[in-house]
Amino acid sequence: MAEPHPIEARHQQSPGHQQESETHGSSTQDPVFSCLTTTELQQNLKERKKRNRAIKLLFEIPSTRIVEHTLSKYVVYQIVIMRSGSYDSRRVSIERRYSDFAHFHQQLLGKFSEELEEVHFPRKLLSGNFNPEMIAERRLALQDYLAQIYAVSCVRYSRHFPEFFARQEQRHAHGLLRAGQYQPAMEELQTVLNILEKLASWQSPTLLVPTLCALAVGHRDLEQLEDAFTVAHRALPAVRRYGLRQYRAPLLELLVDVGYLLHRPVAQLQEELSLFRDSERGRVSFGSLKELVVQEFT
Repeated sequence: MAEPHPIEARHQQSPGHQQESETHGSSTQDPVFSCLTTTELQQNLKERKKRNRAIKLLFEIPSTRIVEHTLSKYVVYQIVIMRSGSYDSRRVSIERRYSDFAHFHQQLLGKFSEELEEVHFPRKLLSGNFNPEMIAERRLALQDYLAQIYAVSCVRYSRHFPEFFARQEQRHAHGLLRAGQYQPAMEELQTVLNILEKLASWQSPTLLVPTLCALAVGHRDLEQLEDAFTVAHRALPAVRRYGLRQYRAPLLELLVDVGYLLHRPVAQLQEELSLFRDSERGRVSFGSLKELVVQEFT
C-alpha cells in the first residue's frame, strides 16, 4: 500500500512562474490592479506570498487531567493540533495517555530505529506520576517529542502518524454507530475527518475511506441525503485509486440509491456498479455499506 504524501502543503508554482503571473496580474489592463498605487501593489504581493508559505503542523499539550477508576488511575494529556502559516479556526484536540505515547514510540522504533536515534522519548517514572511538578515536566517533554518526530520525514509519511492521532476516536465512533447512536457518532467522525484534513493524509485510505463511508451511512440514516451523497462521492476516487474492492460496490450502490432520490444523474454510476459486480462476482461479498461500516474496527 502506498505511503501518504508529505504533510506539509507547499505552493506548486516555481518562484519564477509565480513572479511572472503576479506581474502579469498587475498589468494596467486589469481594472482591479490599475487603480492601485505602487505601495499597494507591493503590499498585495507580500500578502500573496504570505498566504503561499509552507503550512506546517504545530502540536501543543496545554493541559492534563487525572482520571480515576475503581482499579486504575492515570493522567491524560490534551493534544491540540494546529496549522501554522495562517489563522487556524478549526483547532482539533484529542486526549492520550502516556501509555499511548509509549506504544506509538515502540511502533516507530520497530520501523525507523535509525532515523529516531536522536529523538528523546520521556522515560517512564517509577514514582511521582501524579506529582503536579512531574506532570508538568512530562507534559512539556511529550510536546517536545511530538515536534521531534514531526521533523522526521519518514515518520510524517508513515501510516502510524495519522493513526496515533485519529484511530482511537474512529474506533469509538464506529462503536457508537453499531449502538445506533448516530448523532454522537457523526460528531466524533467529523472530528476524525478534521484531524485527517490537518494531517493531509489523503493518499492513505487506511483511515480516510472508512471515515467518509461511515459519515455517508450516518447522513443517510439521519435522512440528510445531500450530505450523504456529497461525502460518498468524495470517498469514491480513493476507493477506485487504491483498489478497495470491498467498498466499491456498496459505495456505488449508496450513491445510486441516494442520487436517484435527489434526482441526480446516476446512469454512469449504475453502469460502473453493474460492470464491477460482474467482474468481481464470486470474489467479493456485496453487502450494504452500512453492514461494512459497522463491522469496521470491531
